[in-house]
Amino acid sequence: MKKMGIPGKFVFALLATILLAACAKKASQPEPTVDVNPKAAPEAALDVAPKIKSGPVQAEKWMIAVANPLAAEAGREILRAGGSAVDAAVTAQMVLNLVEPQSSGIGGGAFMMHLDAQSGQIAAYDGREKAPEKAHPKMFLGQDGAPRKFFDAAVGGLSVGVPGVLKMLEMAHKEHGKLPWAKLFDAAITKAEKGFAVSPRLHGLITKDRFLKVFPATANYFHDSEGAPLAVGHILKNQPFADTLRNIAENGADAFYSGEVARNIIDTVSNASQNPGLLTMDDMLSYKAVKRDPVCLFYRLWLVCGMGPPSSGGLTTLQILGILQSYDLAQMKPDADGLMSSHALHLIAEASKLAFADRNTYIADPDFVPVPGLGMLDPGYLELRAAEISPNKAFDKAFPGMPGLSTSWNFSGSTDEPGLSTTHISIIDGAGNAVSMTSSIENAFGSRMMSGGFLLNNQLTDFSFVPERDGAPVVNRAEADKRPRSSMAPTLVIDGEGKVVLAIGSPGGSRIIGYVAQAIIAALDWDMDIQSALDMPHMTNRNGSTDLEAGTGLEQLKADLEALGHTVQIKDMASGLHAVQVKDGKLLGAADYRREGVALGD
Repeated sequence: MKKMGIPGKFVFALLATILLAACAKKASQPEPTVDVNPKAAPEAALDVAPKIKSGPVQAEKWMIAVANPLAAEAGREILRAGGSAVDAAVTAQMVLNLVEPQSSGIGGGAFMMHLDAQSGQIAAYDGREKAPEKAHPKMFLGQDGAPRKFFDAAVGGLSVGVPGVLKMLEMAHKEHGKLPWAKLFDAAITKAEKGFAVSPRLHGLITKDRFLKVFPATANYFHDSEGAPLAVGHILKNQPFADTLRNIAENGADAFYSGEVARNIIDTVSNASQNPGLLTMDDMLSYKAVKRDPVCLFYRLWLVCGMGPPSSGGLTTLQILGILQSYDLAQMKPDADGLMSSHALHLIAEASKLAFADRNTYIADPDFVPVPGLGMLDPGYLELRAAEISPNKAFDKAFPGMPGLSTSWNFSGSTDEPGLSTTHISIIDGAGNAVSMTSSIENAFGSRMMSGGFLLNNQLTDFSFVPERDGAPVVNRAEADKRPRSSMAPTLVIDGEGKVVLAIGSPGGSRIIGYVAQAIIAALDWDMDIQSALDMPHMTNRNGSTDLEAGTGLEQLKADLEALGHTVQIKDMASGLHAVQVKDGKLLGAADYRREGVALGD
């Protein structure tokens, strides 16, 4: 394998893996965890016709790729006005909250990766929601002591964590913003007051959701006077949201976490007619965004950096890549239609099983659990994991490894993670600064409760509903002030000169990890243009079945994979990958054809 030199400015990024180290040692190998919690599906695949596939958008100055055209246009205007990548991300997120409310917003949380082009510093910002002080490990058990069904817990106030996205964006803006904070809210305020046309996707998701009429505020907002889902093209206005944003624009993020906005959130959660929740004013006032160390791994000629815990996305994506580093994937390039061979698919699926086995065992909020990040990314450890893969026989279930543990490991693993309703933003600005930001309110339409014109998250259902297994506490159980484990995987890829070559991420629940890893392999190993990399038929494995994207040519590999021992399922996979690539001196923007996003640049 060709080695890459380490530029001096990368010392910070490389040491980040060391700073995540935590240390425990097991007397015996842990068992694979069994998934016992019923899950919600990620934001639904719809019958809405997908966009026509096309090549990447090219630009020379700047580029934004985001999940809705109105948000992309607003973000590009900020870049044209001299704004930074972070400035454009703030604006895009506010507009997304309005036009794609089911996926993200100020009532939820986010993770952001940022590259400062001048210094080479890679920063990771944690705006994950936080459990209230009254949260406890048994909060999602029924009266019979059994885990509640997902929607029995998700709909209502009990599932609402303290939102974090605004505090995170404000922190990043203070460090990397160029335009005034207030200006970044203008586009969303104007669109909220004047209205926007309901898209086919939003209409379809309203139509499919059976819980939007549980609470009057949400029912009235998303339906017409006859109770029917808002029609495609209906001009939807949201004055309460405009008022909330104007307050935050003028007074900063603290206006959200105190005063009338916070009181209304607490009142909505505490007095919910279904599942009243636990939030208090102290919970709101005490929330802090966290600037964490990124997790980074050298992959062939590049440095790949992602978000560390409490997201599992970074470590697990990097483990998949690190395991596959032992194989010459460049010789396994897909055909002209983007179809992988059964051999390449087998290797990626097996690497994913191994990575997910470690993920489910070791990753949770690092303020509560000693995550062995250094060991999980140690090249020697990843080579040993790669050696476990047989070219001729699939694992049934992969066992977790022992990644550099040195003391007793006292936790039980957990695979519990319902599907996320999420969005992703990738931006490179005129100075070469890059943002990769994934944002979420968890399930589609979150808790189905609105306050101040925005939906509140149901992110606490990302905790395991089972607090204990085999006498040991479950690693991702609910606890006071804890952040639930996530699979969001905002990722930056850096070249040997310290310049960003790719900003990428996706929605899709725990499938995010597979979507992002596959797209990175396609772009780096197979030298595909970034739009083709995003459009490839998907395969994922989360240490269980090997899932192939329905309606694609991958279905024809089912028999070959089953002959190798894979349990194969054909699934709809409504990814929403958004990426900006730098290649041959050009910016190339791409948006997943499966959703309604676009890339725009100049």
